Amino acid sequence: MNWKKIKFYLNLYWIRILLITVLSLLVLSLVIVIINGIKAWNEAESYLRQSQLATYPLQILIWITVGIVQGMVFVFMYYWVFFKRGFSSFAQAQKKSVAGQQIGITWNDVIGMDEAKQEALEVVKLIKDRAELQRIGGKILKGILMLGPPGCGKTYLAKAIATEAGMPFIAMSGSEFVEMFVGVGAGRIRSLFKRARQLAELEGGCIIFIDEIDAVGAQRSAEKGFGGQTETNTTTNQLLVEMDGLKEKDLNVVIIGATNMPEYYLDEALLRPGRFDRKIYVDKPTLEDREKLFAYYLKKVQFDQNDVKIDRLARITVGNSPADVANIIREAALITVRNKRPLITMKDIDDARERIALGIKRRIKMTEKEKMQVAYHEAGHAIVTYLLVASKDVFKITITPRGHSGGATWVPEREETLIKDQQQLLNDIRISLGAYAAEKIKLGYTTSGVGGDFANALYTAHNMTWRMGMGKSGLLGDFHALDFYRRLGGITLISEETKSRLDKDVQEIMQSCLKEVSDLLKKEEPLLDRLAKELVAKEELNYDEIEAIFQEFGKNRP
Repeated sequence: MNWKKIKFYLNLYWIRILLITVLSLLVLSLVIVIINGIKAWNEAESYLRQSQLATYPLQILIWITVGIVQGMVFVFMYYWVFFKRGFSSFAQAQKKSVAGQQIGITWNDVIGMDEAKQEALEVVKLIKDRAELQRIGGKILKGILMLGPPGCGKTYLAKAIATEAGMPFIAMSGSEFVEMFVGVGAGRIRSLFKRARQLAELEGGCIIFIDEIDAVGAQRSAEKGFGGQTETNTTTNQLLVEMDGLKEKDLNVVIIGATNMPEYYLDEALLRPGRFDRKIYVDKPTLEDREKLFAYYLKKVQFDQNDVKIDRLARITVGNSPADVANIIREAALITVRNKRPLITMKDIDDARERIALGIKRRIKMTEKEKMQVAYHEAGHAIVTYLLVASKDVFKITITPRGHSGGATWVPEREETLIKDQQQLLNDIRISLGAYAAEKIKLGYTTSGVGGDFANALYTAHNMTWRMGMGKSGLLGDFHALDFYRRLGGITLISEETKSRLDKDVQEIMQSCLKEVSDLLKKEEPLLDRLAKELVAKEELNYDEIEAIFQEFGKNRP
């Protein structure tokens, strides 16, 4: 063991070493006393020995009892005060470091997110080859900020960075720094970075990972009078100082932060160069990434390779995160075991998807009237989607009650869309209103099932007119932004006339879409009846069965 490691362990465990030394000296002193006592005993008169022997058993018993009790009380109180609840350790970060090699998450385990992996790989090279960077006068990255929706692999990617870099890894959550006492969070930040610098000096580098960093790095603001904001500001200030403050040495300590919040939610000082130098955006997987994810997780289970179609699974899970994909396969395995089958089938995966999205099947026996109502409702969604919306597929229709829903129609996007145009927004409204139109045409009345559809359609139409300038009246501007400023300042910035015109635009969009889908469903009434009757008979129709019914009527996708 070299001097650097000895110095490291002395700094880290000096209290334990001191206690062991003191106890060793006490034991040595006790041994010396016993030896001297034995010597004096041998030199004493015989009658003195006999009188002392008579009282020794009782004295020894008392000494042992008192010593044990005092020792237990002392050890308990010392541990409680200094290590568990004491003021000296209350502000100490209690997380232990893990060697990068022990984490065991490699690049091969990080599926998809090729752009993020490429950015992370460059960071790993900079961490490992610091000498080459210093040779040309460059400086090591201080921090990496990972941004993206939950479940997309930010923590997983941080573990892979630690594994590939082969350095000590300390992981904490932002909420672990937040306490009710002012100064505790700052103390834990100091303790964390002190330990990281010790490990960096010993091992050549250290990686700190703070998950949900928005809990400790949110924008600072003025004190409201109760001390809570002071504690938050103090903790954030200490983090800023530790990341780029006055230090004796510039050690190879890299901090990785992860958050689901928007970037503007974090304090500006935290985002400046010299602190979080690199931003990595970890977004939801693409179609190709989802195929890789399904292939990766299906390798870990037993599945029917002739029945399970990975390309179809990737198509019907647009918008799902890697965590969602893993959860689907995990739930499908449970369903397979419950049904006592040896292999996972496509039906098990479909059931798992539905159970996760809508909940378990409810043991409610619907009447024939209710079945027909739900069947026409879902058939309306399906026909409008199939004949009017080329960007979506109708993968499954069910009238089995799940959760708060009496049925569902799965209409996933064929491919990812980053920006929706006016036609796509109108298509979303048409799909939502298709169920209302079908009920009105076939039943002469509507049911409570259209409530959720109306909410979605009205929200989309409202945003189109109030925020995107897509109304018939031609009014332009984001009127929601003006409404926000009105709430802040108490000043009315939008006239009642403008609001009335915007609301008329909303209803014009709703009514025009309703007329369009109503005309379509009246024209395709035989197809509507056929689809509804098939749903009542089978309760569920999969992709192939739906395609067969539409082909039977000579209908093709636009």
